[in-house]
Formats: sequence, C-alpha cells, structure tokens
Amino acid sequence: MKRVGAALICLSAGLLAFAEGRAALDHWIDTTELPSLMAETSVEVLDRDGDLLRAYTVADGRWRLEAAIEDVDPDYMAMLIAYEDQRFMRHHGVDWIAVARAVGQAVTSGEIVSGGSTITMQVARLLEDSGTGSWQGKLRQVRVALALERVLDKEQILTLYLNRAPFGGNLEGVRAASLAYFGKPPLRLTTAEAALLVALPQSPEVRRPDRNPQNAEAARERVLERMLGQEVADTDTFAAAQTEPIPSERQDFPALAPHLADRVTDGSAQRYWLTIDGDMQRRLERLASETVRSRSDRVQVAIMVADHTAGEVLASVGSASYEANQSAGFVDLTQAVRSPGSTLKPLIYGLAFDQGMVHPETLIADRPVDFDGYAPRNFDGMYRGELRVRTALQLSLNIPVVSLLDSMGPQHLVWGLRRTGVQPDIPGGKPGLAIALGGLGVSLEDLMRVYASIAHGGTQVDLRHFASPTEGFAPRRIMGEVAAWELADILREVPRPAGYLSEGIAYKTGTSYGHRDAWAVGFDGRHVVGVWMGRADGTPVSGAFGGELAAPVMFEAFERVKAEIDPIPAPPEATLIVGTSDLPRPLQRFRPRGEVVLETGPEFAFPPSGAIVEGRSVFARVNEGAPPFTWLANGDVVLTSREREMQFDLGLGFQTLTVIDSAGQSARTEIELR
Repeated sequence: MKRVGAALICLSAGLLAFAEGRAALDHWIDTTELPSLMAETSVEVLDRDGDLLRAYTVADGRWRLEAAIEDVDPDYMAMLIAYEDQRFMRHHGVDWIAVARAVGQAVTSGEIVSGGSTITMQVARLLEDSGTGSWQGKLRQVRVALALERVLDKEQILTLYLNRAPFGGNLEGVRAASLAYFGKPPLRLTTAEAALLVALPQSPEVRRPDRNPQNAEAARERVLERMLGQEVADTDTFAAAQTEPIPSERQDFPALAPHLADRVTDGSAQRYWLTIDGDMQRRLERLASETVRSRSDRVQVAIMVADHTAGEVLASVGSASYEANQSAGFVDLTQAVRSPGSTLKPLIYGLAFDQGMVHPETLIADRPVDFDGYAPRNFDGMYRGELRVRTALQLSLNIPVVSLLDSMGPQHLVWGLRRTGVQPDIPGGKPGLAIALGGLGVSLEDLMRVYASIAHGGTQVDLRHFASPTEGFAPRRIMGEVAAWELADILREVPRPAGYLSEGIAYKTGTSYGHRDAWAVGFDGRHVVGVWMGRADGTPVSGAFGGELAAPVMFEAFERVKAEIDPIPAPPEATLIVGTSDLPRPLQRFRPRGEVVLETGPEFAFPPSGAIVEGRSVFARVNEGAPPFTWLANGDVVLTSREREMQFDLGLGFQTLTVIDSAGQSARTEIELR
C-alpha cells in the first residue's frame, strides 16, 4: 500500500508539474508580442478583365504584389506544402517530428542534413526579418510560430508566405516572382515553373535564375525529384518539366496605360479597376510607337478609344513612349489643352440642325464676309459660292460655319460643349466667333466626349475610366437624335486619306493655327476613336495637317480595335430626307445675319438664263466680278482664266453654266442646246 501511495503521489506531482508547465508554455505563447502582420504591397492598376496594367514598387523599392491562395496555381500550392512542410495542416506551428529527425541526422552525421523549419516558422522569420544563425533567433521563430497558429488559420498563414517569401533581388511574393521570371500570373504556372518558385525562397540570391541559372536548375531538379518520390507529380510530368529552359533574365513588369495609371492612383486604394481593354491598349501603344519611330521632328501622338454605347474608355495612349526624352514622353497628351482647329464644326452644325436654322440640304454661301471686323477665310484661300450645308461641312469650309455661329451666338457652342461635360479654356473668358475655327482650348479627352455624345444620338455620355458609373451622373441632351444622325450621315462621306476605305466611319479632322496640332476623331455604331499629333511643347510642325497626319493613324487604330465596323443606326423616323427644292422654303437657303458682302458678284451678260442656242457650242460673257474667273459646265470645272469670255463645247440638251470670281461670288445660267 505504501508503494501505491507513493506512486500516486508521484503521479499527482507529475500531473501538477505538467499542468504548471503547460500553463507556463501557454502563457509564454499567449504573451508573445507579435510583429505586424500587415505589409505595404504594390499599388496595382488592373484592366477590365482583372489583368495587371501597371504596378508600383513599395517605398523601399521592392516589388511586393498581393496574392491570395485562389490567385495561385493549385499544383504550386501542393508542391510547396509537400516540399517545405508535409505536416503543415496537422501541426501547431512547430513540427516536432521534423525537429527530432533534423537533430538526429545532425548528431549522427556531424553536420546539418535537413532543417526543421515549418512554413509557419518561415513566416515568423519573414515577418521579423530575424536570422537563423543563432539558437536565440531560432527560439524566437518557434515562439512566434506557435503564437501565429493561435491567431491565424492555415489559409491566412499560407497567404502571408505567398506575399512575403523572397525570390531574389527586389522580388517578394510569388506573384511578383511569377511576373518577373515568366511574364504571367502564378495561376498559370507550368509544373517546371512551379517547382522553380518552390525552390527559390530557400536561397533566393544563390539560386536566382537570371544570375545563377545552373544553381536554379539544380534546385528545381531537387524539387521535381522529391515530388516524383512523393507521387505529387507523375513520371511523364516530371520528364516534361525537366526539358523546360530556366528563364535567363527578368522580364519587365507590365506598364500599360502608364499615363492614365499615374493619373488615377490617388492613394485612395491599393487596386484600381479600369475599363481599359489590356490587349487593345497594347496594340494601340504599338501603333503609337510605329507612328513616330521614323520621325526626327519630335512629333508625338496620343490615341484614345471609347465605347460610346457604354461610356467606357477602352484605350488611352498618352504618348508614343513613356520616358523622359526630347519628345517629352512623360507628358499625358490626352489631357493637353490645345486648339481643336475644325473639329468643333460638327457640333455647331448639329446645334443649328436642332434649332431648325438649316438642314443638310440647305444652300449656304461661301463668299467673302465681314463680321464687325472679323473676316474669316477658308484654309485654301478659295471661295465656292453657294453650296449645300452637307458639302460645306465635308469640305470643312470656314465661312459657312462662322456664319451659322454668328446667327446662333458663340455662347450656344460653349453651352453645347459644357453639356457634353467639357469645360473649354476660352481666352479672355468671353467667346467670340473665332471659337468656331479653334479659338479656344480643349483636350483630346474633351473631344472624345463631344463625338461620343454625337455618336450616342445626341445624348451626353458618361465617359469614364473606372468600371463603376460616375456617381450622380445624369445624361443631358446636347441635340436631338435627328440632328445627331444627320451629322453622322454627313461625316461618314468625308473623303478618306489615300489607301483607306473604311466605309461606315464618320469622322472629322482639324488643324490648329500655325500647324501646332493635327486632329482626327471618328466613330461608328459603337466606338469612337480620337487621335492628336503635334509636339508636346506646342511649337509648330511644318506641313502638319489633320487630314494627312492624324487621319491615317485614326483609321489604322480602327483596324486594330476590331475586324468589322459596327454600322451607324438607321435614321430616326422624324428625319426629313429630301433634296433642297423639296425643303420648306425657309430651309432652302440660309440667310446669315449681319454679313457685309465685300464686292459685287459676277453676272452673265450672255447667254441669259432660259436661252435656246443652236448647235453644240455656246459663247458666254460675264460682267462685274473680280478676275480670275473659274468656269464650270454642269458642275465640272472647265478652266480658270482672267478673261471675261469663254467658249463652251457641250452636248445637246439642257446645260448649266457657272462662273465663280476670285472673291468666291458666283453666277449661274441655264440654257438649252438644240
């Protein structure tokens, strides 16, 4: 009995000691001061599909891109656990079996054969950047690992490893490593790539594939062999993985839409989801680079593409190259405020259509005029007399559009711009007639808003870069859908640059005063594309015209956006599609207000209108008007001369003779040859 009593006393003492030891251990673990579990991660800008457009290093210059377990290939996760910590899901931070094995191997062999660190212990070391060379450092890792397992689940611990593990140089985390070494996210890793990334964190600098490819390949081989032995990989997979080459250099991190990325990253978030189509952005950045590659005059280019049916910006190219060079590649030229040249003319005509001032088939005068001292001239210095509004816009004539703006008032154009969301820069703050020809400042993005609104049936578009609609946006009507369709119908017949057909695209070009800016903006039934070309510093570019410089780039951009053009919708039911003579009388001819005709126009002295002439030849004479005269027969130019007399050889039947003098004023006579 005495022995039994003594045994019970010893057992009780042992249990008490164990309980006190366990309590002390729990207290030791629970009172552990844990390092911060938060770490600064790279700010990321993502495209509409969630793919990386651009990332930024953290404050210390490291690439540390956030990754969740679902962002990583499952085979990589299986390899990581099988290679680094087979009992990860069962232990509580320290694998005592592995520790005992490591100690036993060290004693029998006289050197360290295997380590006992678990993934949790590695996370503890990474969180504190603590060393492993001393027993104090190892003990600290054990304590932190045990404490981590009490406050985090296994998935959270794995996530910390995925984001903190070192992969050589300034790469931290599996996502940064996968992008740098393989140029793709870790969700799409091959077996060989996954094996290399499993091996790197153990000795990231020694095994860096871009500097020590032999070491990297040997480390990858060891991982693959162990995976084969543990049946994580089969023999075919193992053999295929061995043949994959080791990456010889680091790849650049994505830097698509860099100007836009700089603009949207305001510090309010770690990730910014944009409406940009990454593949389209890449194609158009390549187009921008190709456009200026052979030029030596510091010309830059900016390109934008938007879906006007949804208001989403799909591509935004701020310059041909994002670098500090003589062409100022760092400047975002989609935002540069410049003179728009003739690109606002469609808006003026659309407002005039909507107000019932003119119709596309209305006759309008193109002749010398003076508006209280302002006497605009056409770009080519010529005048064409009376012609249809449709033709005046297609030829981008200056005098007709200024006459319209004079009648409606310059403030109406400013009103129209503001309703599209544009805040124009108006010199002196008060608009004059010169704004019709580019006498104000807007950006390429501003023009995209204007043309998107026209393409969208005359209704303001919520043009935006972010996926979510702009808070509080309420679309405003700029013009009626009939006026908007009439503009599209006119602009899709504007002559194309040589070599481009592109039927179905409505577009307009513009050239600012002094050839500083060349513009082209076009749209179809879904997309609007805008191009600006010029110098970033605003100095003139000799011979730069929107039609010759920017328009070909715009049409090329359309080809890179999609294979087929989306048709412009059919005309609204209320559209009046008739010829000039069938228009209501007030709409047949536009009569400007306040114009002063500078000279008396030419008049036919012979033949009088309605005359019947025998034969196929007719003699004509003109009085008044200023030579030289341009003579036309049935609309075709026959000759330009200073003579007031002309002999026409014509066919039998009704004929129309027209003469235009140097001032652009015209006269016409209609005769019959028998």
